[in-house]
Amino acid sequence: MALLSCITMVRSKLKRCLTCDKYGLGTNCEVCGVLMEVVAPLKYSPEDPQGNRRRKRLDAGSKEWLESLPTTKKEDDKNE
Repeated sequence: MALLSCITMVRSKLKRCLTCDKYGLGTNCEVCGVLMEVVAPLKYSPEDPQGNRRRKRLDAGSKEWLESLPTTKKEDDKNE
């Protein structure tokens, strides 16, 4: 069980350099010294306590927002 928590902890701290794509656990890249970004995505919560605020900020549901979403239809299918 301790090994599993160790793997989870390392995964949450794993970072990637934005410049040279090297991975590490530090704040700055050991190769080029640039700030590194966290690789693992944020945890998803079905309750999403900030969801209403985020949707309001993005103006979700507006005509512009709906048109910006990706679609599987081809350009020719718009006429149908």
